[in-house]
Amino acid sequence: MSLTTSNSILGKKNGKHLLRRVCFHYSKEILDAISIMTPLEALNFLENHQPNTWIEPYDPLPNDDPHGYWISSEDLPNTIPNQSRKRSLVAGWWWYNMINRNSVRDKITFFLHTTFTTSKDDGTGASTYYYDHLKLLENYSSGSLKELSKKITLDNAMLLYLDNTTNNSGNPNENYAREFLELFTIGKGEQIGEGNYTNYTESDVQQAARVFSGFKTKLDRSIIDPDTNLPMGRTNTNQHDSGDKQFSSAFNNYLIVGSETSEGMFEEINQLVDMIFSQQATALNYVKKIYRFFVKSEWNQETEDTIINDLAEQLILNNFQFYPIIKSLVSSTHFYDLNDENSNDEIIGSIIKSPLQLMSEMVSVLNIPIPNPNSDIIGFYRFWHFLNHNNFLPMAGMGIFSPDTVAGYPANYQSPNFDRQWFSSNTLLARYRLIECLISGRNKLATNGLIGTELKCIDFVELISSNPAEIYSLISEIAELIYPYHIDDERISYFAQIILDGYPSYYWYDSWQIYLSTNDTTVVKIRLENLITAMFNAPENQLM
Repeated sequence: MSLTTSNSILGKKNGKHLLRRVCFHYSKEILDAISIMTPLEALNFLENHQPNTWIEPYDPLPNDDPHGYWISSEDLPNTIPNQSRKRSLVAGWWWYNMINRNSVRDKITFFLHTTFTTSKDDGTGASTYYYDHLKLLENYSSGSLKELSKKITLDNAMLLYLDNTTNNSGNPNENYAREFLELFTIGKGEQIGEGNYTNYTESDVQQAARVFSGFKTKLDRSIIDPDTNLPMGRTNTNQHDSGDKQFSSAFNNYLIVGSETSEGMFEEINQLVDMIFSQQATALNYVKKIYRFFVKSEWNQETEDTIINDLAEQLILNNFQFYPIIKSLVSSTHFYDLNDENSNDEIIGSIIKSPLQLMSEMVSVLNIPIPNPNSDIIGFYRFWHFLNHNNFLPMAGMGIFSPDTVAGYPANYQSPNFDRQWFSSNTLLARYRLIECLISGRNKLATNGLIGTELKCIDFVELISSNPAEIYSLISEIAELIYPYHIDDERISYFAQIILDGYPSYYWYDSWQIYLSTNDTTVVKIRLENLITAMFNAPENQLM
């Protein structure tokens, strides 16, 4: 088992595998394009980060006086009304740009969200601050985890979310310091005593909180970070604990000398981050997050000893520039099961799709037209309202950018079930009725109102099939497009009976010919809708 680079042509199976793990969606056109490339060629293609199609979120409500481009408003962000709707539109802005390109940077941005977690609807303040937060994550999607850990500390949304804006000398708030150590960087490790973990102690949390004291929100966004060109928080030297900070033996008794100046406060953060990132455990913690997100939620000791440890060493040598680590991993023979003799421990098809992955893939693969917010903002708002606002995504267990806790989405961290937690009695209905909503163009999860778009099944099969009149060929082509693995003849026959309903195979051929000659879609439309519903709700399509 090794990280040897695969120089083989991807083909369809491995092409789908790569696209699903480094993107949230793909089309037949993109799959065909990368299937004739090697992994590194495909990654170079997917690194081409096209600019945003929708430049800035727009709020079309209220109807008589739209709030419009509120992000650019000169009003103080937290004085602008209807922030819940606007936070949803920020998420919709991100999703629309993501669905209109295939870029590895979008998947990495979301990975960073699961690593430096906030919840847009629970304590990050105005939607504008969350917009800045997403821009910061995107900015570092090809950067350094070490540098991001410094910048995130001064992010207005993060300062609000974990209360560090209230962390003052003489009245400390340890929330941010605790999560910075436990979740954002080094991780706890095993507890070895009262207030003592493998990687740090409770005393270290207290000392880190003292370093972070005095950093405050700048709610009018008037301070711009020269490195990122994004709004950032401010320093208040009067509220900073200027005393020396003594760390424990977990950090070799490192001492950070206190400062009374703004420049010194930043230097204290630099020293704190350097201290934490000098520990091997920090690199290992990040690599395990990367492996769990992009490859598989669980692994054996051999993988730990070789793949995980090797990647941690690479991460340190790269000064925590982490995209080279992801690139090394997803271009390796290990990633494609090419050097894995244990067929019971496969990587391809080993992860249950998140609701965001499932929905985005359906929209893209089925070529469902999404209303363009630049020309039809009301149409897009209706569609996004169906996907996000108390409808599909929340009902499927995933409020987008709104995990229930700072630990993130349980599927990303909670053993032993991990991604299997996407399936529960509470979430199955939404997962399985999504395709019905897309086919009918109606919200069958709630109001039954229009969702702003609908699938044209006949257009879809004519787009992806070389011979839609041949039922077995058609099913094979759909399966090759959407399933992780090839399906056998028995499974193809099962799906064929959904269309044939007991009739011989020429029934479908004749029905298709009637459609072609008369343009009467009555029979083929109903049969195709049943087939597509069954194939997209099949167990094979829940996996990636």
